[in-house]
Amino acid sequence: MLRLLHLLLLLLLLFPPGTPEPPGLAALSPGAHPQAPDLLYADGLRAYAAGAWAPAVALLREALRSQAELGRVRQDCGARCAAEPGAALPAAPLDAPGPDSRPRPAPGAWERLLLRAALRRAECLSQCAARRLGPGGAARLRVGSALRDAFRRREPYNYLQRAYYQLKKLDLAAAAAHTFFVANPKHLQMREDMAKYRRMSGIRPQSFRDLETPPHWAAYDAGLELLGRQEAGLALPRLEKALKESLAQLESCRAGCEGPEEQQRQEEEEEGTGSQGGLYEAIAGHWIQVLQCRQRCVGDTATRPGRSFPVPDFLPNQLRQLHEAHAQVGNLPQALENVLSVLLFYPEDEAAKEALNQYQAQLGEPRPGLGPREDIRQYVLRSLGEKRQLYYAMEHLGTSFKDPDPWTPAAFIPEMLREKLREDQEQRPWDHEPPQPKPLTDWKDVLLLEGVTLTQDARQLNGSERAVLDGLLTPAECGVLLQLAKDAAEAGSRSGYRGRRSPHTPHERFEGLTVLKAAQLAQAGAVGTQGAKLLLEVSERVRTLTQAYFSPERPLHLSFTHLVCRSAIEGEQEQRMDLSHPVHADNCVLDPDTGECWREPPAYTYRDYSGLLYLNDDFQGGDLFFTEPNALTVRAQVRPRCGRLVAFSSGGENPHGVWAVTRGRRCALALWHTWAPEHREQEWTEAKELLQEPEEEEDEEEEKEMPGRDPSPEPPSHRLQRVKEKTGKISRVREEL
Repeated sequence: MLRLLHLLLLLLLLFPPGTPEPPGLAALSPGAHPQAPDLLYADGLRAYAAGAWAPAVALLREALRSQAELGRVRQDCGARCAAEPGAALPAAPLDAPGPDSRPRPAPGAWERLLLRAALRRAECLSQCAARRLGPGGAARLRVGSALRDAFRRREPYNYLQRAYYQLKKLDLAAAAAHTFFVANPKHLQMREDMAKYRRMSGIRPQSFRDLETPPHWAAYDAGLELLGRQEAGLALPRLEKALKESLAQLESCRAGCEGPEEQQRQEEEEEGTGSQGGLYEAIAGHWIQVLQCRQRCVGDTATRPGRSFPVPDFLPNQLRQLHEAHAQVGNLPQALENVLSVLLFYPEDEAAKEALNQYQAQLGEPRPGLGPREDIRQYVLRSLGEKRQLYYAMEHLGTSFKDPDPWTPAAFIPEMLREKLREDQEQRPWDHEPPQPKPLTDWKDVLLLEGVTLTQDARQLNGSERAVLDGLLTPAECGVLLQLAKDAAEAGSRSGYRGRRSPHTPHERFEGLTVLKAAQLAQAGAVGTQGAKLLLEVSERVRTLTQAYFSPERPLHLSFTHLVCRSAIEGEQEQRMDLSHPVHADNCVLDPDTGECWREPPAYTYRDYSGLLYLNDDFQGGDLFFTEPNALTVRAQVRPRCGRLVAFSSGGENPHGVWAVTRGRRCALALWHTWAPEHREQEWTEAKELLQEPEEEEDEEEEKEMPGRDPSPEPPSHRLQRVKEKTGKISRVREEL
């Protein structure tokens, strides 16, 4: 009954039809205590599944608001209670036991002070949470790890975009779709939905906004863009805001580390710090866990939405940009303040010391009031104090700690741990890769060994880093891969490889097959094993040739492999004016009006080289073409044929598109390569293992895509997320060509 009343209340609070909603996620019930986010989210998904779009929007937005409010309350109450009289913890630094000249308190005195302060702090936090969150406080709103992960992946926005679309609120639908896509750039269905939204006349470019962008990233990117234009004066306010917001984001993250212990059990198990023994062991174990979480906040704050790795040295680099920008506009005192702050992290930084000497010489007489930034000084001191405790626990309690910072002084690390930690810090992800074969001295040797000929180079194609190579496949191999595509299509609903309207044009049908899906179908007997194995072999062949031709000294990795067929729809080709694939670049967002190509989401920014290996030519249209950055002036055109590879760099120097396929079926193997080993295609390895061990049982949690039946945005292709945490392998949704 209470659940029903709450739903009716949310419906009454919805905006009347036709009323524009404010951007973002305004509170639906101002002044009301937040409800349990997990219950709201579960009810929102039930409403979504039932097609009750307005209640779904209300519940999902309220779930997001409640989750955000819970974090704000924890941060505000923590700061308030830390400043309460009598709640301050006694100052007793954690040092290794030993003789000390300082006077020691009476036995048990420090313990009584500590526990009394802890009790007072707990009382203050409980009362504060009850005032802000209602009866029960934070204990009533504990959030499980499954829901935290769903919110971190921004999954509510996936459902919101479809619900908004059904409610004819296209501006909010586009914003919700973009918000989800920024954090999930490999999501195939959302990429298609985004393309459909961009084709809708009622949606403006401003609609594609990120409703969850952390303020520090927005300011940071704006400042860097202005610095790139040599506009240091305009960049400075944004860079200052970026640093301030970065520190605020760190505080917000650190506050989350002090949440209920139940929320941290999964991290506890991962870190191996589960409480054992009695009272003091339990206190120490939980405290170590909190400190580890706080230290991880550095990496969390420095990681862009949708990225897997943090920006290295995020705070020190911001300070470097600030001191250089201040110096450019003549603000020498501020430049000195920021370069001194850099030296707090890296006292022996030669560039910083040189800049410091330069600023001091230009300022003339010493200014005793000038020093490093106080916020940075406090940050460094606090971080070092936490590291000291964590390293002490490593040495004496056998706990684990992975230091996120390369600037930690060696003196803070126990001597017995320094060598091991030095090896860990120097280690790179690619240290675990199998050794790469030594590249041949000349790409011509590779082509000769592979029986491949260079048909056109970059000069003949009127561009840079482009090439056409012939002879990669024999007619028989083209036939095997074409049969693989045909068999997969005929497998129907069992394959996940079904024809649908192309995401780029309503006049063609689009089919796509990944290497892992081909291996799974081969294991199920739906397609031939020969074709699935050839798909793997050919993709590696293309990678080898692309690396030999463009990047002989730097290893390339397959990032994504996609067997794609585009078929003309009969009866829809007369007076056709569109393209099979509009002009674009593969690792940046092309702006034809300015000729710029922005290397940022939703583009796949990690792609470095692209390749298209054609399987047939018995169709009309479908030629690949390269243009100027204006996307209008055609510079070169390539006709597909069996075994022909067009390879090129993925950036804005190679805008390209595909002419309309007006008759027949055009099939090609699309491949993207990357220098970044962390972005190499994991499904390629999985497919290889699957084909080597055909008896291995398929994953029961494999995701099944929903077929697209109309040009409107389709509902999220993955199944409704269950709020109850589940174990097992998470299915991955593939990106689209």
